[in-house]
Amino acid sequence: MSVTVALNRDHRPRSWKLRLQTRLAICLARTLALFKPYVLRRLLTRLSKGAAPADAAVTTAARDSVLASSLGLHGLRACLPRSLAVAVLCRLRGTWPTWCVGVRTAPPFAAHAWVEAGQEMIGETGGYDSYSRLFTVPPTTPLPPPAQDRTQNGAQTRAPDRRHDQGPDRRHDQGPDRAADQDRDQG
Repeated sequence: MSVTVALNRDHRPRSWKLRLQTRLAICLARTLALFKPYVLRRLLTRLSKGAAPADAAVTTAARDSVLASSLGLHGLRACLPRSLAVAVLCRLRGTWPTWCVGVRTAPPFAAHAWVEAGQEMIGETGGYDSYSRLFTVPPTTPLPPPAQDRTQNGAQTRAPDRRHDQGPDRRHDQGPDRAADQDRDQG
């Protein structure tokens, strides 16, 4: 079965940095598409850590850049590497969309991979409820820093820094030979 697809030519100039990042994202996506699903999910979860959630405009721009760089990702069977390339390109730019894998809920049933920003499917036909999600990789926020020791009034305390301590105990921490040398120099 073949499907005729009309391709739109994007005439907007793209910077060399964006073109390089897009090519890198496409190469990484084609490699990631070879992994088993559980390994791919684990890798993408680690990759998404610390990235800000991507909005619809950023994700659409990333998808447009990926599609402008590779004709092979326009096809119906290229949904997995296309969605991976969009997610990786967004991550290279500091954000992360929600990466999804699922199936259509109405006939003809088929597996599909796509990216979302919020509750919006980016560049896909059908509504938000037309696919059943098998698993997703949403943006994850970084963990807060570990809690520091606090005093009773809530002020933070720090451990004393031994390097800046100039008291008499400093001489004895350096060993008996160095302490004797310091006594000789002073007297």
